[in-house]
Amino acid sequence: MAIEHEPLQRDITVVLDGLSYLECPRWHDGRLWVSDFYTEQVLATDGRGGTEVMAEVPGQPSGLGFLPDGRALIVSMRDKRILVRDDAGELTEHADLSGAVPAVLNDMVVDERGRAWVGNFGFDLMGGAPLRHTTLTRVDPDGRVTTVADELGFPNGMVVLPGGVLVVAETFAARLTAFDIQDDGSLANRREWARLGEPPTTDDVEAAVGQLAVAPDGICADAEGAIWVADALHPRLLRVREGGEVVEEIPTGTGVFACMLGGEDGRTLFACAAPSFAEHERRAAREAQLLAIEVDVPHAGLP
Repeated sequence: MAIEHEPLQRDITVVLDGLSYLECPRWHDGRLWVSDFYTEQVLATDGRGGTEVMAEVPGQPSGLGFLPDGRALIVSMRDKRILVRDDAGELTEHADLSGAVPAVLNDMVVDERGRAWVGNFGFDLMGGAPLRHTTLTRVDPDGRVTTVADELGFPNGMVVLPGGVLVVAETFAARLTAFDIQDDGSLANRREWARLGEPPTTDDVEAAVGQLAVAPDGICADAEGAIWVADALHPRLLRVREGGEVVEEIPTGTGVFACMLGGEDGRTLFACAAPSFAEHERRAAREAQLLAIEVDVPHAGLP
């Protein structure tokens, strides 16, 4: 991993605070939607202080996305379901992944056809189980569930680049992995989009964490084809080009776990921040924040 520039001290604004643990920010129809794990709520904010509860998800909300007709899809982590929210705010089941995945669901991206690409933990991260690689699942608009890739090192944030390239952040493999999305929804031409360090050489999670130079978590793409990466183990956001060149680093001063470009001109980089990611530290605390940083290149791709 080559960093070509010194870290930039950009102005950071706190948009929301007093929350538990924020993930999966999505800019949609002039507002940022975000999941708050341990209050079990999906929130939407205009970025100026106005906030609305969009859904209550007892199974713990995570990945968010939107169908072509505007309805929201919401990952319910613990019961391994995808929920759909209608225009009246009612939630119903869109898909049940419990028979297809080995562990709780994680992040998600929804493409322009309404196909949802969903990751899972692969192992009991919070319970201290050994690290295991896992699968990626596609959920079609009719709710059909298909496993489309395997041997992923904790598939986390995802983007669909213009041209139909799916990029998956593998947190415990220190890389971004790309696939070409085929017309039938299958994935082809698996390749390393960016290497951000060497993968761990152990299945002990605590030891693996100590070996990771970068732990890519949530990601988003910009109009120059670069990807912003939230580094889950270090307080920074990285702007990465295909091939692994890091062209910008923004220190955040606190842990940061997801990011999304939005705002009226697409140049506001929203970031989900908290002191740590461990459930036993975050569940009862209300220290999570939604940050905003103005950057130079606007949003592109999905989400």
